[in-house]
Amino acid sequence: MIDAPIAHPIEILLVEDNPGDVRLTVEALKEAKVRNRVHVVDDGVKAMAFLRRQAAYSTAPRPDLILLDLNLPKKDGREVLEELKHDGDLKRIPVVILTTSQAEQDILKAYELHANCYITKPVDLDQFLKVVRSIDEFWFTVVTLPPV
Repeated sequence: MIDAPIAHPIEILLVEDNPGDVRLTVEALKEAKVRNRVHVVDDGVKAMAFLRRQAAYSTAPRPDLILLDLNLPKKDGREVLEELKHDGDLKRIPVVILTTSQAEQDILKAYELHANCYITKPVDLDQFLKVVRSIDEFWFTVVTLPPV
């Protein structure tokens, strides 16, 4: 069986305020076999504006997947997650928590707020790249995403 080509690029919203992590994540996703477009916002307020297509983000595409850091300025990742999972138009978008926190309370809170998975960022560069590639492979090769 031959895989049919994807009709449109996969839209990924990366919500991350660390420029180094943004660069690494974007590079790892570029190497993926799946055609994707990564959109980056660096705080929780911008994330919600992007998702709701407000102000500067009025033409933003609806993401197929959100990669969300917990420790963000203005509105942290927990607040973003809670807000979007309570929004009838946004709650079906899968959210992968990608953060440095290994704290049990953060992990429990993220799942209580309906995160789809929780991944602690490895400090090792090669491991970080491997994690991002595995996210891409799992969510865009194995999983069937909800229609936009």
